[in-house]
Amino acid sequence: MNPKMLALYGLKYNPFSPELPVEALYRTPKTDTFCWRIEQALVREGGFALITGDPGTGKSVVLRLLAERLSGIGDITIGTLTRPGSNQADFYREMGDLFGVELRPHNRWGGFKLLRERWITHLEGTLLRPVLLIDEAQEMQPSVLNELRLLSSLQFDSKILLTVVFAGDARFTAKLRRDDLLPLGSRIRTRLILETASRDELLACLKHLQTQAGNASLMTPELVKTLCDHALGNYRVLATMASELLAAAAQQDLPQLDEKLFLNVFAAYPATPSKRSESALNLQ
Repeated sequence: MNPKMLALYGLKYNPFSPELPVEALYRTPKTDTFCWRIEQALVREGGFALITGDPGTGKSVVLRLLAERLSGIGDITIGTLTRPGSNQADFYREMGDLFGVELRPHNRWGGFKLLRERWITHLEGTLLRPVLLIDEAQEMQPSVLNELRLLSSLQFDSKILLTVVFAGDARFTAKLRRDDLLPLGSRIRTRLILETASRDELLACLKHLQTQAGNASLMTPELVKTLCDHALGNYRVLATMASELLAAAAQQDLPQLDEKLFLNVFAAYPATPSKRSESALNLQ
């Protein structure tokens, strides 16, 4: 959003953009509890954690909040896997880059050994496990998941060298039920299951976003309720529709976003609320 549009509504940034500053993200007590458990237990003991939920329920937001929270801990190493669908060779290339180890993908044993030595040294010096964050975990190959499980422990699984936090949808939890991945699934110590948001949660989120961006009255109370009623309990649907309304209001130089604007913008969509919201999100 350009500065002129922001000035029109007294906003510091687009409150409905995916690029919100971390401090402006909406968090729930459930999210805070999960992050606290990772910070206070898992980074000190190691192991696997899982954030799961349907698309748009906030998995990536939780990872952002967790990364920010963990970055405040001194002497901790945090890596984010950016290509979850990689094969084993590319997986080792990225792991070497993340943890500062020069690896040769054709020498998998050598890479396996060097990574574990790096993590052991880190653990002995800080008493904290390095952390690996993996978004879109459902894209990971089973062979890579098993390699990660073997990499992260030693001494007959009695010493854990790494903290891994997966975020994935139902396809990942289904994948963990495969026979060859049951050993990994049984090692998930901490889980956060994100479900469809309630109307009250959507209302709280929308009000929080507007307030943090600098204009708590950007929308009329009636429009806020209407958006929440049409968002299917999905934060992404909510933000997408709100962002579209903001752009339309700025184009028309409207002083405030209201229900009339909602009706005008979404008049082209089918009358059924769920279909209108799904079209806005373009989930298909």
